[in-house]
Amino acid sequence: MKVLKFGGTSVGTPEAVLQVKLDAPAVVVVSALGGVTDCLITLSAKAVDPTADYLPMLDELHARHDQMVRSVLPPDRREESLQGVSNCFDELSRILQGVRLIGELTPKTADAIVAYGERLSSSIVAALLNARHIDSRNLIRTHSEVGKHRVDFETTHAAIAAANLSSSPLTVMGGFIASDVESGRTTNLGRGGSDYTAAILAAALGADVLEIWTDVDGFMTADPRVIPTAFTIDELSYDEATELCNFGAKVVYPPTIFPVCVRNIPILVRNTFNPTGRHTIIRQDAAPGERLIRGISSINQTALVTVSGMSMVGVVGVNRRIFSCLSDAGVSVFMVAQSTSETSTSLAVTPSQAEQACAILDREFAKEIESGAMNPAQCNNDLATVAIVGQNLRFHTGTVGRLFSVLGRNGIGVNAIALGALELSVSLVIPQTQLR
Repeated sequence: MKVLKFGGTSVGTPEAVLQVKLDAPAVVVVSALGGVTDCLITLSAKAVDPTADYLPMLDELHARHDQMVRSVLPPDRREESLQGVSNCFDELSRILQGVRLIGELTPKTADAIVAYGERLSSSIVAALLNARHIDSRNLIRTHSEVGKHRVDFETTHAAIAAANLSSSPLTVMGGFIASDVESGRTTNLGRGGSDYTAAILAAALGADVLEIWTDVDGFMTADPRVIPTAFTIDELSYDEATELCNFGAKVVYPPTIFPVCVRNIPILVRNTFNPTGRHTIIRQDAAPGERLIRGISSINQTALVTVSGMSMVGVVGVNRRIFSCLSDAGVSVFMVAQSTSETSTSLAVTPSQAEQACAILDREFAKEIESGAMNPAQCNNDLATVAIVGQNLRFHTGTVGRLFSVLGRNGIGVNAIALGALELSVSLVIPQTQLR
């Protein structure tokens, strides 16, 4: 059995939807139509704003889905699908009206509104393929952890097993959306979560392959907008793909890789609009390749938060306190650099969490800061992160020296550097203005 995921651009237009051709048995996971999730978020914001008129946007969104049904479905399936679309928009309209009347948009309501994108697209694609349609919220279950929705794998795997998906040649479901394991309310897996949904299903079903169908030919050696000579990478190991995803390659949502990696299920990344073109396969036994590096990825917005002070030298537990207090608040750190003297630790975070991280750290070390043993947390914004990735790095010496030599000759300063313990990557924080 295959599990296939189609992204928003792959189902964004009638022409794109009609590209979807499948061999059974398969489970198909679809995102919302291209741009619909952003539209639903905007609708939510307009509904809570008493000065904004959200109805024209709602009507336009309804019309778009109606037009999709009329364009892709044969006459004998249209009326039922159109009625299903109409029912969804009636529900959505009532929810938005409630938001307007109350003047408040709760997280619970926001999750319910944004779920309509996948609910609608999956019903349309299921009708197109004449396939079994399952509401993902009945299978993917989550629990709340530090204000975020985390997959409850035990309950999720039990629900997937009970659904007996292998009994149908084709099954279609929406990605991204889920439900809380305790309350049953609608939740989601975060932006990009449709990839994750597909991976969870593939792992639970022991699929032969997970295919991610998107609008690019796979992972590229670099951003082709920056390096025009970049080309598609034929093979990647799970570790290499994870490093590239975590540092800005947006081909696959980073959490996607873990569930299938554990089951040794290959991931195939293909272009819906160029199905016979080059593509990338991600697997455990990926060939090393002839080049020193597989690829370069980047995050164009990075903030560097630094904790420093003489009291950190030789003191056991300082880093535990740093990471514990940030973790408890849900602040994600994607890179760490520490001075050999132990007098400072720098943490790369998203700019949106930088101010919060500084405040949390200042509270945690308030006594040390008051006594002068430590400094208040410092934040350096307007930075970017670049990662050089490749499993061949571990077999070659002098790579970092060559890297600094190239950067130095081109006048690029480095604010922080981290070498992966697996010797798969070298990560650099540089001024944002020097990224390109």
